[in-house]
Amino acid sequence: MQTLLINAHPGFSNPEGYSAKMQRMFLDLFKEQFKNKQPTILNLYDTHIPRIENGQLLTVWEKQQAGMTLTDDEKTIAATSEALLKQFKAHHRIVIVSPLHNFNITSRMKDYMDNILIARETFKYTEDGSIGLMTDDYHVLLLQASGSVYTNDDRYTPLEFSHYYLKEMFQEIMGFNKFYIVRAQGTDILQRDDILVTAHKEMTKVFDLFYSLNG
Repeated sequence: MQTLLINAHPGFSNPEGYSAKMQRMFLDLFKEQFKNKQPTILNLYDTHIPRIENGQLLTVWEKQQAGMTLTDDEKTIAATSEALLKQFKAHHRIVIVSPLHNFNITSRMKDYMDNILIARETFKYTEDGSIGLMTDDYHVLLLQASGSVYTNDDRYTPLEFSHYYLKEMFQEIMGFNKFYIVRAQGTDILQRDDILVTAHKEMTKVFDLFYSLNG
C-alpha cells in the first residue's frame, strides 16, 4: 500500500507554515507506523504541472483526438501528464497538504486535478452517468490550514468549497472508498499552540482509519 503526499502550498519550503507543520506531523506518524517505508512526496509548486490552455493540454488533447502528430514540446507535455496520472493511480493512499485559498483549493492543485480526472482512466461515462474507476480501496486525506474557522456552522461554513470539491471528485467521480480531513483552523485568530495540539489529536484519530483496509 503506497502513499503519495501531494503538497499544494506555494510556500511549501517554509518550515514555519501551518501546512508544513501538519505535513511533519503526518510524516512522524508514518515513520512510527511504517519504519521501513517512505511516502512519495510531490511538491506541486516545484513541479511542472500541465494546464488546460492553448499550447498545453488543450492543444494536446485536441490533436490526439484528431489523430494529429504532436510537436516535441507537446509530446513532453503529454508525457508529463501521463506520468502524473500513472503515479497517482499507483498509490492507494493519497495525502493532500494545502492551505485554503479564497475558500477553495490552490490554483496548482486545480491544475493537478485536471491531469488525473481523465475519462477511461480514473472514471468512465455511461448512459446512466459517470462511474468511478478508483474503487480498489483508495483513500484520501486532506490536511488543510485556514486563517478562519469553518466548522462553526455559521456563514463561513458553506463558503469553504475546497473540501466539498475534493470529496466529491475523489469519492463521487473517481470512486475512492474514503475521504478524511484534518484541519489547522483559525491560524489568523487563534493561539498557534492550541491550533497545532487540536490538529495533532485529530490526525492521530484519523491516521489508523486512513490506513485500515476498506476503513
